[in-house]
Amino acid sequence: MTKDPAGKKSAPPLIWAFTTYFAEGLPYILIRTLSTFFFRASGVSLEATGLTSLYGLPWIVKFLWAPYLDSFGTKRSWLLITQVLLVCFFTLIAVLTQYSWALPVIALLFFLAAFLAASHDTAIDGFYMEALTVEEQARFVGYRVMAYRIAMMFGSGVIVTIGSRTGWVWAFGLAALVLGLLFLFHLTLLPRCERAKESIRQLMAQVFTQRFVLIMFMVSCILAAFIVWYRNSPKLATFPFSNLVGFLLLFSLLLLVPLRTRFLAGIKNRPDSIFARAFLSFIDRDKITAIILFIICLRVGEFMLSSMAGPFFIDVGLKEHYGWITGAVGLPCSIIGAMVGGWLIARKSLQKMIWPFLLAQNLTNLAYMMLAFHLLPYGTHVPGGVSVDTTANILFACAVAAFDYLAGGLGTAVLMTFLMGLCKEDFKAAHYAIGTGLMSVAGVYAGSFSGFLVEWVGYAYFFGISFVFSLPAMALIYFLPWPEVKKTSQP
Repeated sequence: MTKDPAGKKSAPPLIWAFTTYFAEGLPYILIRTLSTFFFRASGVSLEATGLTSLYGLPWIVKFLWAPYLDSFGTKRSWLLITQVLLVCFFTLIAVLTQYSWALPVIALLFFLAAFLAASHDTAIDGFYMEALTVEEQARFVGYRVMAYRIAMMFGSGVIVTIGSRTGWVWAFGLAALVLGLLFLFHLTLLPRCERAKESIRQLMAQVFTQRFVLIMFMVSCILAAFIVWYRNSPKLATFPFSNLVGFLLLFSLLLLVPLRTRFLAGIKNRPDSIFARAFLSFIDRDKITAIILFIICLRVGEFMLSSMAGPFFIDVGLKEHYGWITGAVGLPCSIIGAMVGGWLIARKSLQKMIWPFLLAQNLTNLAYMMLAFHLLPYGTHVPGGVSVDTTANILFACAVAAFDYLAGGLGTAVLMTFLMGLCKEDFKAAHYAIGTGLMSVAGVYAGSFSGFLVEWVGYAYFFGISFVFSLPAMALIYFLPWPEVKKTSQP
């Protein structure tokens, strides 16, 4: 045990970094993945089940309300509030799973829980930056990744198995119990490292006004009508609605860059403009265009690769081995990569390690290209798969996958440390949410055209092209304002 700045006993960072990010990963996998499995197993149509893609919307647009988590209350208080509310939601869902008439209610509860979970994520990320120094933030990146991955495995493995074999009331009940125990641990032993600028009660007084409720009602009606129109448009319906909304909002952020000076002058006379100050403070820095382009391009090549790695293993005849390769080989390698990457960044600095780490991450695309040329004639896509299930080929595939996950862990350490370094003191949670939003939307669009590209040129050439798409981020490293990144990361 250690003592926090308030003099109370608290858990050491090694412990709470694990527990908080386990608590972050579990609701995500339950809402984004397990909900789809549950609704389909309950007999819901494929068309209706497809609407669960809307559950991803809060994670893409969470930067819209993140500034208020920075300005009212503390990250610790928001973490605890959203966590206990998630416990209540999953408990209620567990009870309602016993009744077939409750499926629409459960769908609504999942949607509301998605907003809570996205806010919970934002609070945890902000708390992590408030409670740790710059060096500690890099050092514990590996523990964050490990906890999150274990939570994902727990949700997609243990919870799904219990739901399928024993009943969903026990599955969601167990999830609520685990989150409840984590809440009690965090309530008791999570360090107090931040003072509230304004109380959460003051925020509630500002939010729950007649005008605000009326505006939200009108926005909800317009959004609902737009979703109905969107779903009935054959061409648009093939693309997730949440991804489109996220893209439009983040594109609007990019449009603010050339106008930031004018907007900054305008909000000086309005100190209560929390939303505007958060966004403008993010873009009010040297070489912001290079920074935003770097964030967008950082993982494009990796996203292209990861979106087609599974289909590639299936098409080359290694379908039966893909599960244990990703689990037994991929999981430990990704954790080791993130831990080693975080340790080296803390020891050597991000500026020294970013280029070799990104080079390693992007070389995995070429490794997959070599594997594809080896397993498929001329690197082309072969419908129906081919027989390559030999010991030598399996070992080759394992080696490539191990390198991919290990280098991906190094890239994750770079990404997290870089984004944390961009977060300014007053809006750490908001700035981190903006950064992750930019990256995630770029990844969605990079992965969306990958299948078409594979059908056109084949797997091997596709992996080579994905490497080319990774080069802009490496070139942009030399245009990044490193003193600015280092300065703004100080707690």
